[in-house]
Amino acid sequence: MKIVIIGGTGVIGSVVCQTLKKRGDEILLISRNAESAKSKKILADNYFTWDYKSIEKLIPKINGFEALINLSGTPIAGKRWNKKYMEEIRNSRVNTTSLLTDAICKCNKKPNVFISASAAGYYGNRGEIILTEDSSAGNDFLSNVCVEWENASEKVTDENVRLVLIRTGIVLTKKGGAFKKMLLPFKLFLGGPLGNGKQWFPWIHIYDEVNAIVFALENIKINGPLNLTAPTSIRMNNFSKALGKVLRRPSFFKVPKFVLRIAVGKIADNLVLSQRVYPQKLIDNEFQFQYDTIDKALEDLVK
Repeated sequence: MKIVIIGGTGVIGSVVCQTLKKRGDEILLISRNAESAKSKKILADNYFTWDYKSIEKLIPKINGFEALINLSGTPIAGKRWNKKYMEEIRNSRVNTTSLLTDAICKCNKKPNVFISASAAGYYGNRGEIILTEDSSAGNDFLSNVCVEWENASEKVTDENVRLVLIRTGIVLTKKGGAFKKMLLPFKLFLGGPLGNGKQWFPWIHIYDEVNAIVFALENIKINGPLNLTAPTSIRMNNFSKALGKVLRRPSFFKVPKFVLRIAVGKIADNLVLSQRVYPQKLIDNEFQFQYDTIDKALEDLVK
């Protein structure tokens, strides 16, 4: 396939590019700095620098491609949250997706499928409720961002473009993100659960994440929201115990919410949410998880 990827230099995007290139797809990688993407050795056939502000130069570049994958967005935990950074988190998702949607709609030869990132944060703090793709949105900052983010892409469906909105959980990978930050306290013998530890922790191994994106790319039955989480739910307490076990480190040093707030600010509230997210559509469409249990995933990552 001929595929456009936006956000391909990130933790997930770089593995998506690598996976698609290995299977023989033609990749156009769009980023704010094409030369930087090349220097990072992100696998692609062509690179294009886009300012993420206007679509005039973008339209002829993406015209005729069969698929577009949008993984762009400022990292949620990239900095301490303040009003300015929270606005950057929102704009990098909502505004960018809105521009991409407009560009797709104005192409003479539109893609068959538009896969656009969202997050499990869509659901907010939901306690014990099992959350499928049909569940309603939450009502906190990240939930509201996700709702706007998803709505920004809806217009492509009027152009007969299949739209898939990937609501991703916490992606476990040593290359970056939350998991890499979690490893350090455990290695220092200070590991343990965040908050009270009873909350549900929506996780997925990086290779299941990427393979699910490729699965959605190929499977025309999949459209709309798609939960990208492992099929086995786990509480934060049990996740910490499993991580401590595979690292051969203690896992009983709980980090209370008020301590998290002092350390990282407003984002602390989102680090202790309870989200029991279930990948109903992936299961219904017989997607095969390679790492369906936390023990398999952690053994692979730590090994």
